[in-house]
Amino acid sequence: MKKLLTATAATALMASTAFAAEEVKIGIILGFTGPIESLTPSMADGAELAIQEVSDSGMLLDGATVTPVRADSTCIDAGAATAAAERLITSDGVSGIVGADCSGVTGAILSNVAVPNGVVMISPSATSPALSDAEDNGLFFRTAPSDARQGAVITEILMDQDIKEVAVTYTNNDYGKGLADSFQQAFEAAGGTVTISAAHEDGKADYSAEIGALASAGGDRLVVAGYVDQGGSGIVRAALDSGAFDTFHFPDGMISEKLLENFGSEIDGSSGAHPSPSEELSTAYADLVDGRFDSSSPFTPESYDAAALILLAMQAAGSTDSSDYKTKVMDVANAPGEKISVGELAKGLEILKNGGEIDYEGATGVELIGPGEAAGNYREINFEDGEDKTARYR
Repeated sequence: MKKLLTATAATALMASTAFAAEEVKIGIILGFTGPIESLTPSMADGAELAIQEVSDSGMLLDGATVTPVRADSTCIDAGAATAAAERLITSDGVSGIVGADCSGVTGAILSNVAVPNGVVMISPSATSPALSDAEDNGLFFRTAPSDARQGAVITEILMDQDIKEVAVTYTNNDYGKGLADSFQQAFEAAGGTVTISAAHEDGKADYSAEIGALASAGGDRLVVAGYVDQGGSGIVRAALDSGAFDTFHFPDGMISEKLLENFGSEIDGSSGAHPSPSEELSTAYADLVDGRFDSSSPFTPESYDAAALILLAMQAAGSTDSSDYKTKVMDVANAPGEKISVGELAKGLEILKNGGEIDYEGATGVELIGPGEAAGNYREINFEDGEDKTARYR
């Protein structure tokens, strides 16, 4: 009888384990409404592409399927973002989170939800330098670089174009202030002059007062560290209509098809940049996407990589528990190990299953440094004939 009970118990345990491995849920929390809502659909599609690739492979934890669960961060409402993230964990039962997107809500979710609940989150787009020092219990990573790097890149671009004097306007939040400060420090260290660095609020109908102050200070170009679906575009429209500025530099929060829809050839002569893989990696990712969504939209390949890293780390740990796999994220992202390219997640999963090591390169040439953030490559853009044209990668 004892043997029978033991066998029965073992069978039940095996069934329970198999059932637990049947479905793994991954949260995707991005601003599907709000000031970057034109960017987030492609970002979510990128994350879900990696999730589908892993699920279809049947290689994760002996055949687990993976299901994405979307939630809206709003990008700007910390309370709403925190509540949405809480639901992902307590109601939906996700085992990891891709997101959030904007830096302020990402910090709020990290401190109020991810850390208290012990859940890994990997942001594809939160770039505030302040997040590098956030108390995260080893749970937070990002496949986008810090804006400390972006400030240096903007400086290089402007100096190469012999732009030595600029005005700066930034959206009044963690992202905007952090980027504006990083840029000003780098630009002035390189010998440039920032005539004014002034915040603007999103959601206003009239930005004439802000433009008046910027115009009075002057500058050869206006750096707009804002959001394309919100105040950033309002600032640009007011500047163009008043004649205060006719060329701009657009950081990552302004780069999307929406910018061209809004302004077309009116912004010819302007510059821009956003985190992006090399041309070779961009082509490989575009081939994998195969036209299903806009593979070149900012932070879309970073979203693929964020989801991939969570799932590869789970495989390396043999567990969906964040306390187990959080220590594996840096391991699978960096050398040593066999290089794993975009579209090769099944290969990576198999190597890890067999006890091997991988160096995940993915869609963006992933290399996580410091507290677990991307080292960062940028696509430099020139605006010509109503189009954004790649100038180079930095």
